[in-house]
Amino acid sequence: MTVPFTSLDSFRHLLATCPAPDSAAQGLALARNGQLTKPPGALGRLEDLAIWLAGWQGREKPQASAPQVVIFAANHGIAARGVSAFPPQVTAQMVANFRHGGAAINQLSRTFGASLGVHALDLDQPTADFTQGPAMTEAEVVSALATGWNAVDPEADLLVTGEMGIGNTTSAAAIAAALLGGNAQDWVGRGTGVDDHGLARKAETVRAGLVAHADALHDPLEVLRRLGGREIAAMTGAIARARMERVAVVLDGFICCAAALVLQRLHEGALDHCIAGHVSAEAGHGRLLAALGKDPLLALGLRLGEGSGAALALGVVQGAIACHSGMATFAEAGVSGA
Repeated sequence: MTVPFTSLDSFRHLLATCPAPDSAAQGLALARNGQLTKPPGALGRLEDLAIWLAGWQGREKPQASAPQVVIFAANHGIAARGVSAFPPQVTAQMVANFRHGGAAINQLSRTFGASLGVHALDLDQPTADFTQGPAMTEAEVVSALATGWNAVDPEADLLVTGEMGIGNTTSAAAIAAALLGGNAQDWVGRGTGVDDHGLARKAETVRAGLVAHADALHDPLEVLRRLGGREIAAMTGAIARARMERVAVVLDGFICCAAALVLQRLHEGALDHCIAGHVSAEAGHGRLLAALGKDPLLALGLRLGEGSGAALALGVVQGAIACHSGMATFAEAGVSGA
């Protein structure tokens, strides 16, 4: 399809038109929640989840029978600086694994009934080394945003965005440092399992990128273009499209949240349709979630990426919906209320 933006400026303006949830549907869901056969508040956050989702789906009884998982994969020029424990060719190898059903995300998507799509973005053309110049041209980042935008199924109940890209935790750390401040070492983590020397190389790479692009760090879309990657931009585009379609999003790990951070810094409330699926073992993820104002559903020490933590959290959301939409009210069950 033709996307409704052709430049970073037109993407920026589009976000200013993002819709709000259906307050009437939320009100109906809230009223129903008060009539279900349970003590008030007995299901804790599950109750909040169901009411929140009712607003975005525009129905008193939300559903999650058609969740969608989309994975975006791309390569990074900074990988040549030794910031990952794995070589860049692993990106293409894992894309093949995704497509053949052999990765963790395939198993989790199947478990929770989610469709799975895989989008490889110019794997033979890594982004530029952002310590030497912008990672992408405007045309390249707009193209990546468009890939994410077009990957979203407007009929999906929920969306999970995942990623694969050797070097992308370094890129995500650079984005977080640029938009939230702090030292490079505050944001870098071990990613795929780098040793202390690798961790130091990651911090130095982030520091060099921040210095090289100091004149543009006030603009979130320029930060994405200069320090990001194609798969990160694609996730940004997908999360934005989901908002326009009122599709609720379950955010994954550090890299996904860095992509979402761009939207938050562009437009207040741009992530109101998002929840945090989990907090990962990546060093900066908890701090990033705090900056986003998102309380994670799960904390299992995951650091895989692929959308795996968010896909696992689909089960929690589905449980919340099953209780809210399937439970009987006191009147229906013939049970005396409080």
